[in-house]
Amino acid sequence: MHQGTLSAKILLAHGTIEQGTLVLRPAQVLLQDATGVLVMQALEAIGIDRVAVPLAVQYVDHNILQADGRNADDHMYLSDCASAFGIWFAEPGTGVSHAVHADRFGRPGAFLLGSDSHTCGAGALAMIGIGAGSFDVASVLAGEPFRLAVPRIRRITLTGTLPKGVGAKDVILTLIGHYGVAGATGFILEYNGPGVATLSVMDRMAIANMGAEMGATSSVFPSDDRTRAFLENAGRGEDFVPLCADADAEYDDEHTVDLSALGPMIARPSRPDDVVPVRDVLGTPVGQVYIGSSANPGFSDIARVAAALEGRARAQGVSLDINPATRSVFLGLAASGHLAELIKAGARFHQIGCNGCNGMGQAPASGVNSLRTVPRNFPGRSGTVDDRVWLCGPETAAAAALTGVITDPRTIGTDFNVAEFAPSAHVPRIVEPAKQAGGAIRRGANIARINALPPVRGVRELPVLLVVGDDISTDAISPAGVVALPLRSNPEQLAEHSFRSIDPDYPARARAVAGGHVIVAGRNMGQGSSREHAALCPRLLGLEAIIAEGFARIFAANLVNAGILPLVVTPEMRGLCAAAQTVTIDFDAVTPGVPLVIVADGHRIEAEHGLDARGCCILAAGGLIAALKQARSKG
Repeated sequence: MHQGTLSAKILLAHGTIEQGTLVLRPAQVLLQDATGVLVMQALEAIGIDRVAVPLAVQYVDHNILQADGRNADDHMYLSDCASAFGIWFAEPGTGVSHAVHADRFGRPGAFLLGSDSHTCGAGALAMIGIGAGSFDVASVLAGEPFRLAVPRIRRITLTGTLPKGVGAKDVILTLIGHYGVAGATGFILEYNGPGVATLSVMDRMAIANMGAEMGATSSVFPSDDRTRAFLENAGRGEDFVPLCADADAEYDDEHTVDLSALGPMIARPSRPDDVVPVRDVLGTPVGQVYIGSSANPGFSDIARVAAALEGRARAQGVSLDINPATRSVFLGLAASGHLAELIKAGARFHQIGCNGCNGMGQAPASGVNSLRTVPRNFPGRSGTVDDRVWLCGPETAAAAALTGVITDPRTIGTDFNVAEFAPSAHVPRIVEPAKQAGGAIRRGANIARINALPPVRGVRELPVLLVVGDDISTDAISPAGVVALPLRSNPEQLAEHSFRSIDPDYPARARAVAGGHVIVAGRNMGQGSSREHAALCPRLLGLEAIIAEGFARIFAANLVNAGILPLVVTPEMRGLCAAAQTVTIDFDAVTPGVPLVIVADGHRIEAEHGLDARGCCILAAGGLIAALKQARSKG
């Protein structure tokens, strides 16, 4: 890691490099409810009394649609666990975790670990935020360091100033279109240059947040006067410190973006990297416009829409759905008059939180184009099986709401000039944990206990039960939405939804197999969300190994933590495995730094597993929970 980069300064202040691996102690840990329940279940299984980090906060922002008692039971369970383990608790309705955390706890120079892939949005405040699976986060809360392969650093130099009608979302969509969904894998994206000063902290959060859609480990901006203004507005000006890279810092890769040359951009259904200029799709009919989420969470994001709609009305037949990201934003919209303007224009307001971004309400009509300011548009993620979700900024979304078709926002007679901050500051109320460890934990009937799984050992001849292609997302493996998300606290039941959009019969076929099985995949297997369930649930169905051309970072770690062996092969060898009936794997032969020879219908194939000594121990134990329990039992 190059010294003098902002990334190195922050990370090395929180850890060391040991044999090519960063060994880090986070200053802060962020939990959200869709993944946080599994964290708490893991902490119970490990048997800790109190978390071993300076600050941990549990947010409730994903599973807030209470169609029955299951989500409410989860909220109660999380509240009790947070108090018992020494974790702050943000109640339902407080807001989207990333935006609220920035308001209340964000601090330049901090390292934040989160059980959410969009934790990288913390880079807007000159923090390094890294997403991880629930079991890795639980291990850190239990006192283990977080380990990460040393990332490369890509400098992205911003010059110029964004034109009217062009926003921060257009910046990141341009980059995603250039690099693709895996083009930043293994990198931290470090932004600098004179253009940075023209972007607010919430603009920066929109950009840093969606670095995850390029596979980036994290993204980070310098701490400057815009950072100071944000912290002062949040009532925490004393937390400001200036931070930036050294002038002579060296980078592994570089890219320059002239903000002045950008125009409105949009990602077509159903890939975040299928990005085109808005001018290429003008006139496309729109049935829904959705504003909100962690990707455009600021007051100004919704205020721009209000400015465009002031004195006008949404187009007939367009559902204009608005989810404020935080209570502060909602109160600011009311105090500024923007709330009234949006309601008069025909907008529908929904709960403060993630909601439609992860398929918990506001699902679009079948086959209807939905323009959304969310970070992801994987097929079916909205809650509608045959959805057509486009990703865009609030400016383009506002123009479509007015006209009913995709429209260049520079043509609607609005300059989108609004205040950066809400007119009245609001400090989010977050419950501080009890001073003493312990306390009763209430658990609804749907909240299971997590048990350590037995390890996979010896020579195994396993059937190839499923073959999938490139860029399979964790949404496709373990879906979001109103049916599946309430089962996040019950992995055995959630397992029945595994790969349902690809092969609805997979769970039944997996359970029918006597013994385990393997899956064969293409490139970038497991992109997207950090959800541990995408590994744990197939493991409960008997999955023992995935053979792929490549894995997304968090998913690869989650597989090992669930006791599943990730194997990387060449495209040619992947084809042989995909055509095979069975693959034979000697699990006892998995050795650090040594390729593993597997046999697919008689073909000997060399596969890389990428596991170090610790990873091999975790796999041999049956997964991370089993390994941690064993370590604690030995004292």
